[in-house]
Amino acid sequence: MKHTDVRDKRKNGVALVKEFTTPSKIVTGRGALTKAPGYMDGFGQKALIISDQIMVKMGKVRIITDALSKKGIGYTIFHDFLEDPTEAKAKAAYEVYKKEGCDFLIGIGTGAALDLMKAVAVLDGCGGELADHVGEEITGIRTKMAAIPTASGTGAEATAFTYITAADATEPIFLRGQELMPDVAIIDPELTTTLPVKATAVFGLNALILAIEAYISKNSQPITDTLALSAIRRIFRYLPLAYHDGENEVARNQMSIAALEAGVAYNSTGAALISAMSRPVTGIFHVPMGMAEAMLAHLCLEYVKDGAKDRFAEMARATGAATEGDNDDGAAELFLSQIKKICRVCQIPTAAESGISKDDFFAKIDEMAEIAVKSGGPANTIREPDSEVLKNLYMKLYE
Repeated sequence: MKHTDVRDKRKNGVALVKEFTTPSKIVTGRGALTKAPGYMDGFGQKALIISDQIMVKMGKVRIITDALSKKGIGYTIFHDFLEDPTEAKAKAAYEVYKKEGCDFLIGIGTGAALDLMKAVAVLDGCGGELADHVGEEITGIRTKMAAIPTASGTGAEATAFTYITAADATEPIFLRGQELMPDVAIIDPELTTTLPVKATAVFGLNALILAIEAYISKNSQPITDTLALSAIRRIFRYLPLAYHDGENEVARNQMSIAALEAGVAYNSTGAALISAMSRPVTGIFHVPMGMAEAMLAHLCLEYVKDGAKDRFAEMARATGAATEGDNDDGAAELFLSQIKKICRVCQIPTAAESGISKDDFFAKIDEMAEIAVKSGGPANTIREPDSEVLKNLYMKLYE
């Protein structure tokens, strides 16, 4: 589903036209998983279900397989992975896809499962190695995809890109193209109730960063702004509740919706500064993406704030930290305080506490800054930093 929006703001007398993209169908609500196969009519005769080992052991995948069997649709399960969506696992899953004669894909799990699903679609439709397609618009996808997230965080069910860990590189293989958008996204909050406390925090903050970046991106537009602010509002209210009480059904439901909103907004705006600086930290030091983003969030946003105080003020008002009566300068500072507060609530460690050696970290700063610039995220940020600014921000992590 695509929409275009023409903003009032003009550049050189030309209206800025923005594109907004979502999955063809989005299904939300408690019990949605049991009805999932009904939304896959016409997808194919045999599915490759990509799901992590935990979901299989918990019996969640069986809900899908039983429903597929009743409809006379075959399936094969690939679950030979836990968290990291690696290049090797993508190839292994694709070999199963071919060998078993599958003709469509179902991803059920965290972002890793959904990223692997998309990678298999690329290998099937485009051929070659995944790295061959970095930097190009992915086309030629032949298989239908159903995305069923089990964590409220990455928004992969509503994005047209995938991140795969390369075998011999410090930055992920990043693939993008509108054809990577899942055909259906099924969001069932019941799937997230058993998410461990640490994972709840990491995925929840990942969703928050997606929403914030969508709002501070140069590619923001009214539709993405609305979704981003809604996600920010929900996350600040409900992430602490979900973190402290994993069985809180209301909190889990609201976080599932927030992650979807954030993913949809982020998909149409692209990454900004925080994501760009986090990727090499994750790639080199193996810190989970959501945690790396949370560690960097306050520093990055403190830099960006001076170029967009009105936007920071609106985010503060969305969290309830500021009101319409507060001036933008004061409200913007309140939002930065809110970022620190929610990271404390979720017990996000500092760089030192995460186990990264200061010497090792400083030795990689130039390389990390180069990777971040190359990603395009800094250039997509309302206040665009240069390489020296990025290096200084990395250094401040240990101050």
